[in-house]
Amino acid sequence: MLSIGRTKGYELIAAGELEVFKIGRATRITVASILAFMERQIANRDA
Repeated sequence: MLSIGRTKGYELIAAGELEVFKIGRATRITVASILAFMERQIANRDA
């Protein structure tokens, strides 16, 4: 969906750009977090 690699995804999580939650050992990213990130990227591109 974001067309980014695993490493970049972890960087975005560490930077607080993506909100995550854990289910056992699995890390999941919320849909709202992905949509908000995409909107910020579009806004930055248009600015």
